[in-house]
Amino acid sequence: MRTLRLVGVGWWMQLKNRSRSAFDGLLSILYPLFFAATIFLVYQQNGDPSVLVSAAVGASLMGIWSAVSTTASTTLQGERRQGTLELLVAAPTPFSLVILPATVSMATIGLWSFVVTLLFGRFAFGIPISFDQPVVFVIAALVLAFSLGLVGFLQAVTSVRYRAAWALGSLFEFPVWLVCGFLVPLSSLPSWVAPIAYALPPTWGVSAVRAAAFGGSPWRDIALCLLTGAVYALVGVLIARRLVDSARGNATLALT
Repeated sequence: MRTLRLVGVGWWMQLKNRSRSAFDGLLSILYPLFFAATIFLVYQQNGDPSVLVSAAVGASLMGIWSAVSTTASTTLQGERRQGTLELLVAAPTPFSLVILPATVSMATIGLWSFVVTLLFGRFAFGIPISFDQPVVFVIAALVLAFSLGLVGFLQAVTSVRYRAAWALGSLFEFPVWLVCGFLVPLSSLPSWVAPIAYALPPTWGVSAVRAAAFGGSPWRDIALCLLTGAVYALVGVLIARRLVDSARGNATLALT
């Protein structure tokens, strides 16, 4: 119970702070709209309303990953610049429980982008927004966002020693969009992409959201999204523990 309270309070504080940030808050909502507008204009040429609805779902989910990928990579760099990284490492609270709420809060902001993009498609392009299982659709989107927060946690702890961590995060943004089927079906990609895609939680999350939106059973994909996300979180916890042990052993967290 104490751990849950710690994570909950940390998530709420991070969410409030990031919501007031022009970069992490406002830009995370506006930035994906440029991509969404381009996607809507391209798919509009097809003339099939169902294709446009599918594009709207994929484009709105892209915003969740955009809110996490670059920002998560710079989480610990930001703490270092502010001079608080050493305090976090020295705190009696497990280091992972301090960082995890931050990356989950980024994915939460991505959910705002998700909603805004759907509304943007509805009112700016007249895309009919109607889902086969609306409640399950929301559950699948929440699970996808949570799993992306866990992936962001792994990114945060693995990029701490890179000065250009933001570039590392940006590097993964577009490939994940493509490989995980946000817009292009996995069946349309080369066969060697499939093993990579199946190892990434967004692949299962996107599949679950699409199944809930257009008919089908999304529960297996929801479970796999959670499972793969948990594996990423476990790896992140082990790396964070190694990071803290190294910092204490060498008495430094500097990039030297």
